[in-house]
Amino acid sequence: MRLLRLRTALAACAIAVAGTVTVGAGPALAQDRPTVVLVHGAFADTTSWDAVAANLRGRGYEVVVPDNPLRGPAYDSAAIEKVLADIPGPVVLVGHSYGGAVITNVHSPNVEALVYVAAFAPAQGEPVMLNLDPIRFPGSQLLPPVLQVKVVENDPTGIAGRNLDGYINPADFHRVFAPDVSDATAADMLAHQRSAALVANLEPSGPPSWASTPSWAMVAQNDQVIPAASERFMATRAGAQITEIPASHAVLVSQPAAVADLVVQADQATP
Repeated sequence: MRLLRLRTALAACAIAVAGTVTVGAGPALAQDRPTVVLVHGAFADTTSWDAVAANLRGRGYEVVVPDNPLRGPAYDSAAIEKVLADIPGPVVLVGHSYGGAVITNVHSPNVEALVYVAAFAPAQGEPVMLNLDPIRFPGSQLLPPVLQVKVVENDPTGIAGRNLDGYINPADFHRVFAPDVSDATAADMLAHQRSAALVANLEPSGPPSWASTPSWAMVAQNDQVIPAASERFMATRAGAQITEIPASHAVLVSQPAAVADLVVQADQATP
């Protein structure tokens, strides 16, 4: 009986020690992973990243999805840099569409990798509109009447608190922006559409962060907003590791697992 009690006590101690080791290992593993920061583009808001963020969180990543003001690369990148300053440890910074121009202008010391998702990656002095040049890169549908214009009030970046913004005509949104999602999903995306200052597309970009930071890029082969040829050109110029996928501009919504895979690839390839 005394021997049985001794064995029982030893087994209980072993279980307790094992439990302590397991619990301690969890946070250590989480701390080894970078925080993923997802920057949305024009004609969208933070909800465009919902499925990608959920996928990455399911893999154990901390994910932050800040608001992008959509006022211009310099103003917007400064807003993102403030968010990054509050994040301890390394960051994988991801940008979709115009969000790519924003992350190109972010220069934060904790960014270890950049990921461009159907995105602009401008060179220094280059406005994003230059990469919609219909001669070099035909195919963008981001022209009137698809592109509409409105006056925005209470904009501190505009003249006398007003600015001129562009947005996608609701009648064309599903067909042009996100043809590979369901009607219900497109309707939800449309409800979350945010306009972007027209000057944001004309503002010259600053020194590119991709010149000194490893980058990855997803080219959406069926993109009708930024033509695939333009995305491919910019990604190649940036020296990015390129993945091509048959998807629309809304690839982050239509194929979130593939986008999350690319983010993980960038993390795992970065020392």
